[in-house]
Amino acid sequence: MHKTFKKKERLFKRNLIKELFAKKSSYFYLYPFKMVYQFLPAQDSDHQGVQVLFTVPKRNFKRAVDRNHIKRLFREAYRNNKHLLSNKNNLVIGYIYTSSKIEEYIFLEKKLKQSLERLSNEVNQAIENESKI
Repeated sequence: MHKTFKKKERLFKRNLIKELFAKKSSYFYLYPFKMVYQFLPAQDSDHQGVQVLFTVPKRNFKRAVDRNHIKRLFREAYRNNKHLLSNKNNLVIGYIYTSSKIEEYIFLEKKLKQSLERLSNEVNQAIENESKI
């Protein structure tokens, strides 16, 4: 299995990003980030799979070099652990970095893996609840 992070896996469409950060999206905090996610109806989405957005607020990191470094660490951690969500369809995820310091890669990867496992469990529960109805 090749571990890649292609453009079709990145969330870049403006209307999907606005929809993701609307009040109807689900979220949870797991230091050092907030994870926002939303399931898209199959008919609304032209893309099947998971799309991810990583954002670092300018308020916490004034220098673009620092923001880009953190996003690079996030993307690498996600790329290495995205297999935890491999069977999910029409899922849009946004990671917002909330810490005010740059964390080590190993710590970020551990937390990202925990968030993906938690998200996978929540998605499985949602699927089970829909099938019971």
